Amino acid sequence: MKLVKNAAGRMVPTKINNQKQIPFKGVDKFRPTGSKAKPPIRTCIDFPEDGNKIVKNLKEALKKAGLKDGMTISTHHHLRNGDVLTNLLFDTVKSMGVKNIRWFPSASFPCHEHLIKYLEDGTIHHIEGSMNGPLGKFASEGNMKGIGVLRSHGGRYQAVQDGEVHIDIAVIASPTADPFGNANGMTGKSACGLIGFALADSEYADNVIVVTDNLVPFPCIPWQIQGNNVDYVVKVESLGDPTKIVSGTTEVTKSPDRLLIAEYVADFIEAAGIMKDGFSLQAGAGGTNLAFVLFLKEKMKAKGIKSRFMRGGSTKYLVQMLEEGLTDYILDGQTFDLEGVRSMRENPRHVNTSPFTSYNFHGKGNFASIVDVAVLGATEVDVNFNANVVTHSDGYLLHGIGGWQNCLYSKCTILAIPSFRDRIPVIVDEVTTLVGPGELIDVIVTERGIAINPRRKDLLVAVKNSTLPIKSIHDLKKEIDEICGGAPAKPSVNRKKVVAVVKWVDGSILDSVFQVYPRKNVILQKGGGE
Repeated sequence: MKLVKNAAGRMVPTKINNQKQIPFKGVDKFRPTGSKAKPPIRTCIDFPEDGNKIVKNLKEALKKAGLKDGMTISTHHHLRNGDVLTNLLFDTVKSMGVKNIRWFPSASFPCHEHLIKYLEDGTIHHIEGSMNGPLGKFASEGNMKGIGVLRSHGGRYQAVQDGEVHIDIAVIASPTADPFGNANGMTGKSACGLIGFALADSEYADNVIVVTDNLVPFPCIPWQIQGNNVDYVVKVESLGDPTKIVSGTTEVTKSPDRLLIAEYVADFIEAAGIMKDGFSLQAGAGGTNLAFVLFLKEKMKAKGIKSRFMRGGSTKYLVQMLEEGLTDYILDGQTFDLEGVRSMRENPRHVNTSPFTSYNFHGKGNFASIVDVAVLGATEVDVNFNANVVTHSDGYLLHGIGGWQNCLYSKCTILAIPSFRDRIPVIVDEVTTLVGPGELIDVIVTERGIAINPRRKDLLVAVKNSTLPIKSIHDLKKEIDEICGGAPAKPSVNRKKVVAVVKWVDGSILDSVFQVYPRKNVILQKGGGE
C-alpha cells in the first residue's frame, strides 16, 4: 500500500478498498467539483396504487431489492446500544449466502459485537462508520478484510451526496411507519426521537427498506422519512430496547475534578463575553458537559440571559432550559435520553434536524459555523492543539467521530478534558490519531488550568483580567507529566498495515489508523460514536 504525507504531516494511503483517495490538503483548502450523485429514476407504474408497500419479512424485502455479493448496505444508529435490527439484518444476509458486504452505518455500538462472526466469515467485508468497543478492537488488531473508513456525521452525508459511497440497499429502523413508507422516530414503543441520520440513505440509495415495530394507517404524521423514497416496508416484533438509546452517560458527573472542569468552562464562557442575549451553544452528553450546562444555566438565570438556540444531541438538561424559557429553540440532531424524545414529540420548539442542515460541508453553508460556542471532549490533545477522539494513546480504535469534527467550525471550540485518565496524560506532544486540526480548536479546559490557542488573541485579551487559571499548553503539559511520571508510551503498531482511515469533513484523508499488535485486557468503552 502506497502512503504519502498529507498537509498535516500524516502518512495516508492514496487508495483504499480499490478507491482513489484525496490526501488532506489543509483546512478549507480542498474545493470539490462536479455534480451530486443521482438516485435512479423510478415510476409509480411499478408501485402499488393503494400505497401498500408491505412485504412479509426482511428476507423477502432484501430479495426484492436484489441483494447480491459486494453490495453496500446502510443502517442508522438512532437506537444506539439498544439496536437489535442490525443484528437481525446481517443474520438474514448470512442466511441468504451473500458475501463481501460493505456495511455503512452512521455509527456502531457494543451491541453489534454479534457481527464479528460475519466479519470473520466474509459476510461483511469491511465497515465504513465508527467502530467502537469490540468492533474497534477487532479492526485495530488487523482482523478486518478491508480498510475501515471513519467519517463525521456531516462527512457521511457528504460522501453519499458526492457519490463517494453508493448505497445499494438502505435499511431504516423506524419506530413508527405507515404502509407507504412514511416514518418517524418520535412515537411507538421504540421511539428514539428522530431518524435524521438516515435522510441521505433514503434520498440516494437504490433501494430503501423501512422496518418498523409500530405500523400505523396512512398517514404517519409527522414523517421524517418520506414514503415516496421508500421501496418496501417490513413489520417486525421489535426494533430494540429504547431504554438503551442513552449515550454513554447522561447523568451529571459526581467527580470533583470533572465538576471543576465544568465550572471552569462556564466561567470562561461568561468571562470571554460569549454568554449574552441571543447567543448559541452546543454541548455533548458526557457527565462533564452535562454539569457544565447546569453551571451555565444558573449564570444565565442570574443575569437574565436567554439564548436563541441550543444544538443537540438533546438531554433532559437542555429540555429543562427550553421549558424554563432559557432558549428559544433546541435544534436537535439526535436525542440522548428519553426526555429528549418526549420533548421533541410534544414541543414544536424542539426541532429535529439532519446532517444535511447541520454539518454537510459540501453545501451552501451549514449550522455548525453559526454556533457561538461548542463544548466537546477528546481522548487526546497535543501541544499544537490538535485533537483525537477515535483512539487512545494505546492506538486502539474505540470511539467514533460523530458530529465532533463538524462542531469544530463553531466560533469558539472548547475541549473540556481531564488532565489524565488512569494515570495516562491526555495532553501529549503529538496525538496518536489526528481527528481535529489544532487551528480549529480554541480552548482546552482541564481541572489544572485553561490553555487558550495563541491564534485566539481575542480570547486571551477578553479573559486577561479574570481570575481564571490561564496557562500555556506547554506549562500545563509539564505539570501533568510530573504528576503522572512522564509522557505516555507510544503504541505498539505495525506502520505497514493501515486498518482504517480518518476522513476530514471535506472527504479528504486526514490520518491513518495502524494495526495494533494484540494484547490482553484492552478496556472496551461502553459508549458509541455520536
